[in-house]
Formats: sequence, C-alpha cells, structure tokens
Amino acid sequence: MTDAATARIGRTLRPAARILLVDRESRVLLFRFTPDDRAPFWCTPGGACDPGESFPDAARRELFEETGIRADPGPEVAQRWVDFLTIERVEVTADERWFRINVDADAVDTSGHTDLERRVMTQWRWFRRDEIAGWPETIFPDDLLLMLEATDDA
Repeated sequence: MTDAATARIGRTLRPAARILLVDRESRVLLFRFTPDDRAPFWCTPGGACDPGESFPDAARRELFEETGIRADPGPEVAQRWVDFLTIERVEVTADERWFRINVDADAVDTSGHTDLERRVMTQWRWFRRDEIAGWPETIFPDDLLLMLEATDDA
C-alpha cells in the first residue's frame, strides 16, 4: 500500500498543487473561505489537479484562475499528505505539492473563479508575516510561517 496508505483507507485521493505566492514586500496572498458548515478560514492559492494534469501545470492553472497572474511555478518546494473535508463535503487525503512564486505586482484578478469559489472565497488579502501568528481566524497551512522562512531563498 502506498499513496498515503491508499488515501487513509476509504478517503478520496486528491492530488493538489498549492502556492506560496509572495509579493515584493514579502507578503503572502491568502484567500478567506466562508463555508456553510464550519468557521471561516484562510488559505493559500491552489487546488486539485485535473485528471492527467501534472502538479506544475496545476499550479500554473490554479494561479491564473484564482489570481489572474501568469507565472512559472518553478520547482516543487515541499510535499505533504493532509486529510480534510472539502467544501463539497468529500473526505480526502490530499497529496499536496507546494510551489513558491515570487511576484512584483500585488493586483489580484478573481474573474477566473468558479461559481463555488465566488460563493465561498469571499475575500483575499496580502498578509505581512507579523500578522499571521495572531490572526483571529484559522490559517492553513498551520505552519505557513515556517514554510515561508524555509523557502525565502527559493
């Protein structure tokens, strides 16, 4: 058995590309999600790979769809296995591949969002690092500051 013990037995395997998007002021972009069944939370851009799509291609596509930014994702900087309940209420084991993308501009274009994203991704914001630890709502990943620090030279 592989693929994280066959998706933690009974869970759906979800390959996903996640992006640490950092602007010229070292701020990281996060989206606020407001699902109907749990408290609001913030997380980085990214999402599930389409069938047959590579992780870098998914990162490139998700970045453009969610932010309007076209950029090469560069090399993978981390891999994680995470269990969670999706917004669509599906229990998944996500094989998350992380990419760090540094950008000069901080403009975000959300016109590429899906209907679901328009409904639940209600806000976006560039966070300074000193804002993250004490933020009153949950931020994913919970070790975002460590990931940013570990990739600062990427």
